[in-house]
Amino acid sequence: MTEPAHPVDPRLKYLWRPYTQMQTEAPPLKAVETCGAQIKLEDGRWLIDGISSWWTACHGYNHEAIIEAMQKQLDDMPHVMFGGLTHEPALQLAWRLSRILPGSGTDNALEHIFFADSGSVAVEVALKMAVQYWHNKGAPTRTRFVAFQNAYHGDTTGAMSVCDPEEGMHALFKGAIPEQIIVELPETVDQMAAFEHMLMGGQREIAGVILEPLVQGAGGMRFHSPETLAAIVECCKRHHVLFIADEIATGFGRTGTMFACEQADVVPDIICIGKALTGGAIGMAATAANEKVFSAFLSDDQTASFMHGPTYMANPLAAAAANASLDLFEDGERLEQVVRIEEALRDQLEPCRNIPGIEDVRVKGAIGVVQMTEPRNINWLRQRFSQMNVWVRPFGDVVYLMPPFIIGAHELTALTGAVVNVMNEWSKRTG
Repeated sequence: MTEPAHPVDPRLKYLWRPYTQMQTEAPPLKAVETCGAQIKLEDGRWLIDGISSWWTACHGYNHEAIIEAMQKQLDDMPHVMFGGLTHEPALQLAWRLSRILPGSGTDNALEHIFFADSGSVAVEVALKMAVQYWHNKGAPTRTRFVAFQNAYHGDTTGAMSVCDPEEGMHALFKGAIPEQIIVELPETVDQMAAFEHMLMGGQREIAGVILEPLVQGAGGMRFHSPETLAAIVECCKRHHVLFIADEIATGFGRTGTMFACEQADVVPDIICIGKALTGGAIGMAATAANEKVFSAFLSDDQTASFMHGPTYMANPLAAAAANASLDLFEDGERLEQVVRIEEALRDQLEPCRNIPGIEDVRVKGAIGVVQMTEPRNINWLRQRFSQMNVWVRPFGDVVYLMPPFIIGAHELTALTGAVVNVMNEWSKRTG
């Protein structure tokens, strides 16, 4: 079975597409409309979206409350520079985030919000904050970061440096980007002892530790326990190392709590958020710091200032969308939906465990992962899923689902059924 034939749009030659070998990969499908948990194609088919447009569309597409807020903001002021000016949508959003981020109401609250326009930039901001924090505190040699195998934090230069340099997608840049300290995630007593020993020995050079809490995303959808997260954060505290939580993918309910750090009862010194911040309607991200970090930048000396400022920082249109998205979380219904999705994923993906070539099936919140023994026929898998009218994008050795929280039970069953059926077909093709 093949995709319906359509003339190839000659304008495609002008697009350089993401994560794509442009010489060999098939032309992309053309989307023309979105609604709820589905994407309409030019040929009239509707695809059930299993990955929330790269994990952003938590409320589904075209949510009327978000659209209405954005339309009003378009009439008032789509954008204004943030240097020397502020505006109500940003003031409201910063105040609201300070009250829902981990640690709210405590001495370690993440109350100082720096807005950016993408997750990668939010990570860059966090790394720069950590390095300058130590410089302003009189420790200018503390410039390196500890990150973990299978980590992924983005595609810009600083973010690439804290991704897995061997297994990640940025291996060819080794030597061209800063060399950080990449270690295995400490999940055993011996591994934790080695991690602590490394932190002790790096007191003069380590600026911080960065981790995707509970779920390492694009590095392989690998999970770790709240106990592991808590032990890492406690170790950082003991040795006076800043802890940065990258919650760009895990934040806003995806793992079952508003933020993954809540499940370990930990509060980072710096947190990065993005993706679902605006409900998938428009790009926006943020980096938030606690008072300890923020106060290190307060001085009569201008050089102690944090010299960073994305052109579209705190874009009013995006801030309006984010405020509308936060409204939709207030009644708790979204987290209840995540519970229902988690239960369905656990039950409905379980048959994959018996398929030859499948190594593991795991679920955390509204994330379901089918782990293959090795990456095989990824392009065939992607094409086969779209033929079954579902939008699923396997990568590496995983097929995963991260659907919109509002997805209907029948839509979710169609998604999981497609995964089971396609993985059976895949196994027979490669067995």
